[in-house]
Amino acid sequence: MNRNEILRYLRTSSRVEDERLFSLIDECCDEVNACVKPKTLHRIFDCSVDEDSLRIGDTVFYSTRLADNLKGCRRVCVFGATLGTECDRLLRTYSATNIARSMVLQACLASKIEEVCDDLEDKLRAEGLVPRQRYSPGYFDLDIKENKKIFELLELTKRIGLTITDTYQMVPTKSVTAFIGIEND
Repeated sequence: MNRNEILRYLRTSSRVEDERLFSLIDECCDEVNACVKPKTLHRIFDCSVDEDSLRIGDTVFYSTRLADNLKGCRRVCVFGATLGTECDRLLRTYSATNIARSMVLQACLASKIEEVCDDLEDKLRAEGLVPRQRYSPGYFDLDIKENKKIFELLELTKRIGLTITDTYQMVPTKSVTAFIGIEND
């Protein structure tokens, strides 16, 4: 995992030469790599975009910013990704027993889920597609409630075990849903 990215999540500088912190980061990265079981699911859909919404079949996602991000795209990749339930267990354990380790673990897990999402984008590029920047529910004017539509569209609970609460939070917590516009061929 990228140490500079982890330091960014910890809101500290890589210029700080703190061997204890670096050692703790390395230990947490090893623990994360040993326990995570990433699962992803993506589908590419035909879509239409107008000034304030994205339409995939009969499903409409309302967001002016998302629509602006996807302007001109005729296809969109919709995906879900998770690191698995073991991460939540580790976070609960360390948050009760070792706050410093819990904070570093949180940063390592955030970096790891981003790595999983970046890998999906790389896979799209390897298939000859040109992806735009990913965009997730909860950003700007794309309401987090729109996650429910993504879950239904992809059957995320059935297919990768990702669930959504009645307050639209995902379980396991280190999970992402997003849209990636596909540039026209």
